Amino acid sequence: MPVGKLVFNQSDPTEFVFRVFTTATEFQVLLFLLFLLLYLMILCGNTAIIWVVCTHSTLRAPMYFFLSNLSFLEICYTTVVVPLMLSNILGAQKPISLAGCGAQMFFFVTLGSTDCFLLAIMAYDRYVAICHPLHYTLIMTRELCTQMLGGALGLALFLSLQLTALIFTLPFCGHHQEINHFLCDVPPVLRLACADIRVHQAVLYVVSILVLTIPFLLICVSYVFITCAILSIRSAEGRRRAFSTCSSHLTVVLLQYGCCSLVYLRPRSSTSEDEGRQIALVYTFVTPLLNPLIYTLRNKDVKGALRSAIIRKAASDAS
Repeated sequence: MPVGKLVFNQSDPTEFVFRVFTTATEFQVLLFLLFLLLYLMILCGNTAIIWVVCTHSTLRAPMYFFLSNLSFLEICYTTVVVPLMLSNILGAQKPISLAGCGAQMFFFVTLGSTDCFLLAIMAYDRYVAICHPLHYTLIMTRELCTQMLGGALGLALFLSLQLTALIFTLPFCGHHQEINHFLCDVPPVLRLACADIRVHQAVLYVVSILVLTIPFLLICVSYVFITCAILSIRSAEGRRRAFSTCSSHLTVVLLQYGCCSLVYLRPRSSTSEDEGRQIALVYTFVTPLLNPLIYTLRNKDVKGALRSAIIRKAASDAS
């Protein structure tokens, strides 16, 4: 059966339901309100970054182009997961069809992979800015930035399509299957297949290396050169400013790659299903929420642009 073709026509249509976090009504309401608040904060924070980058001429550097696209990815990434998750917290479990589960997995893997590739591109941007400052504008042209972003998205789409198609050619026994997760992620769905999944696990591992390990190694290499260049700066103020521009990106990188590696690169025998679901909450809610906070609080230009935008908005409302 060709890998590039999704097949959902099994003899007895399979539906999935997501395992509930709790059966206590009081806790269900509390969790619903908590996750809804986090989701709204993610939307507002990342939308604010996109808005301020698009409306301020002082934020035209490639770093801010990538930052606004990272914020857009975070909005799409959480929107693929959270609304469906919220609808399943309150009340009875709501089934999702095989095709619907496949669609969510495809978009989740695509957006998550693009996110990881984009963080590697941002590390390269910081490398060029610090190690080759005189040639920065010549190297990091808008055309090159657009090409790198398009390449990251294209590679993510290709890997996600192949992985999702391969998984959903597996047979799933029974009409009603419970996923021990809050989304159709690859590992918990694979566990429900009633067939030999060793090949599929090997493919998942290879894709995880391509999406997580290789970009992370490239980021590490970039930061080795960046650190050497910063240490060669004579003034303490210059070193402080250079470290400041990189620390926010490095914080996001460690959080994103660390959590994803714990889910996708650890041996299956050493990872419990409940632990995987808890870690997934971090890269579903915490990382997209921290992105705008970290980049805003640690970036003087973004802070200044947001402050001036708020002041202008307040002045126009007052008049």
